[in-house]
Amino acid sequence: MSIIIFMTTIAVSEDVKRKLLKVASELQLKVGHRVDLNEALNFLINQREKNVELLEEACKPTVGVEETLEELRMERKHDEIRLERKIGDRHKRPD
Repeated sequence: MSIIIFMTTIAVSEDVKRKLLKVASELQLKVGHRVDLNEALNFLINQREKNVELLEEACKPTVGVEETLEELRMERKHDEIRLERKIGDRHKRPD
């Protein structure tokens, strides 16, 4: 059984080509073998997919968030009450 690979030519600007060559050279240093532009593009595509997965994981709701927020609100309210008792009428504006 033989594998047939179809190649496609794509057009990119010189700036994009330079950037892609830089990615390929950095990847080549990382993996320790020659990397072609196809591998560099594949690497970039895979990195994007991984980043999307990480973002989705980071944005999942955390269990107990509402209870924690309510606790923080209550603590803040208690802090304001303590501060008001401590400074009293010194900082109230005259009518």
